[in-house]
Amino acid sequence: MPEPRKWAYLGPQGTFTEAALRSFPGAIGAEHVPFATVPAALDALRSGEADGAVVALENSVEGSVPTTLDELATGDPVQIVGEVHLPVSFALLVRPGTAIEDVKTVASHPHAQPQCRRWLAANVPDAEWRAATSNAEAAQHVADGHYDAALAGSFAAARYGLDVLAEDIHDVSDAVTRFIALRRPCSPPTPTGMDRTSVVAFLDEDHPGALLEILTEFSVRGINLSLIQSRPTGQGLGSYLFWMDFEGHVFESRVGEALMGLRRICSDVRFLGSYTRADKIRPDIRRGTHDHDFTEAAAWLATIRCGATER
Repeated sequence: MPEPRKWAYLGPQGTFTEAALRSFPGAIGAEHVPFATVPAALDALRSGEADGAVVALENSVEGSVPTTLDELATGDPVQIVGEVHLPVSFALLVRPGTAIEDVKTVASHPHAQPQCRRWLAANVPDAEWRAATSNAEAAQHVADGHYDAALAGSFAAARYGLDVLAEDIHDVSDAVTRFIALRRPCSPPTPTGMDRTSVVAFLDEDHPGALLEILTEFSVRGINLSLIQSRPTGQGLGSYLFWMDFEGHVFESRVGEALMGLRRICSDVRFLGSYTRADKIRPDIRRGTHDHDFTEAAAWLATIRCGATER
């Protein structure tokens, strides 16, 4: 497919998502269009209003982003074609002339506040937290006079005419957020040997050992899972789907066989993409699970089925 000419992302301008988008090679020279929410950005991609979209998937401190998981698991299919890991450190942005003792309200995205909870308690203990759809929107609200301060990237200060009252704010150092780039369904990128695959599996029925059956499809083929997250399907209590990220590419035999195994035991499996890992780590493929091992085993079975005698 041609490179996207228009990318959708969680706005307004000045979000960490915009910073992540700018780091994708395919986004260089393209139009970047902000949207108010993650569902709105993904709907723009699905409708053809945008050719690509970038959204946050998980954070090393706060875990997965539920809105993203749910939208990709149940909305019209889109496909992950890449990822980027962005170090995240917050700044406290205020209107010029605001002192720290003047801060009585602090706004941010819900994922930002828990990453700075202890810092806020120590430095602005009387301030009340207010939710915003993004950290850049929080900065915008501060500029408009609605709140006293915002947790956002320091790069958002100049855009909204704010001062950085404090920077490098975090409770856990070296926090990283994983962002994914999405396209409408297409052929997966060429395998690199440093790939990740994402799928959503829907249980056929809830019974003892159901999750173990799913995990066994990966274990017996030497495939390591890097993320597994259960989410309700919305079809009643006890009905769940499982989002899974694992090493390997759909064009590899071990991954292909694992996906076929999932398809046999699950009511549905949604393929979300195979793409290059941002950390460039090559998996240690276990003996007996290389592509040539599957080819050799299939050839051996064929000789038996044909009645040939093994020599």
